[in-house]
Amino acid sequence: MPTISEAHSYCTLKAKDSGSNFYYSFLFLPCPRREAMYTVYTLCHELDAAVDHPPPGEDPHSQLARWRREIQAAYDGSPQFPVTVSLADHAGKLNIPQDYFQELIAGMEMDLTIRRYATFDDLYPYCYRVASIVGLICLKVFGTKDPRAQDYAVNLGVAFQLTNIMRDVGADADRDRIYIPQEDLVRFGCSEEQLSTKTASPEFIRLMEFQAARAREYYRKAQTVHDALSSVDRQSLLSAEIMRAIYFNLLTRIEDTRFAVFASRIRVPPFRRATLALTAWALRSFQNRISRRT
Repeated sequence: MPTISEAHSYCTLKAKDSGSNFYYSFLFLPCPRREAMYTVYTLCHELDAAVDHPPPGEDPHSQLARWRREIQAAYDGSPQFPVTVSLADHAGKLNIPQDYFQELIAGMEMDLTIRRYATFDDLYPYCYRVASIVGLICLKVFGTKDPRAQDYAVNLGVAFQLTNIMRDVGADADRDRIYIPQEDLVRFGCSEEQLSTKTASPEFIRLMEFQAARAREYYRKAQTVHDALSSVDRQSLLSAEIMRAIYFNLLTRIEDTRFAVFASRIRVPPFRRATLALTAWALRSFQNRISRRT
């Protein structure tokens, strides 16, 4: 079993090497909370890998079952993996419920058994488990106190996942996974064949416009809750707001290309991510100065 110091270093390096949209938001956290976010990110990444890229000869179901046991071991004080050694250290200090991580794994398990969703109501629990739950974990890491912030995290998680689904619709179709609800495909006359053959038809464009509008609504819901919180809790959510700015920019880029998601993977360039992060930080600093004067 690695030492706590070795485990923290492992997670830090994994996060830094990831090139993730989220990395820039972590930089504005105090060191202990930043290390905790590196750990949460690394755990999510390794759970994803267990489903999409399991070791040769390994079954994803057994891999996730192994992770369930390892999460339990982290909370029992006997973890073996670097990421769970780090998790055991942070989870106790930050009071992160084990159920959050077990629910996250349940979301990953859905990818192994469900390849289509009939309605958005069917898709919503998946979005909650793989994205909103991560947001609830982040609230513990950030130290946000107001219970209303849970609605912020849940709505923002759904918005992020809907944005991911739009960006990755072609790659997911290649793996015979179609997350866009079947009711939406029927509504706009877009067939699964158009997704698998990457045909950007007028029907596909209208379908994606509808998906974008739905995602925007969840971003709006999150923003409404955020704006109602105290200045102290809004300050604690700076990293989440940086994530929101980056992901909302990704959604805007997808829309601006007229949903050219089949041509290439649409990204937010590193320089733009850094600019968005600094802008969010500067805005929050200005708001804090104003609130102290009033």
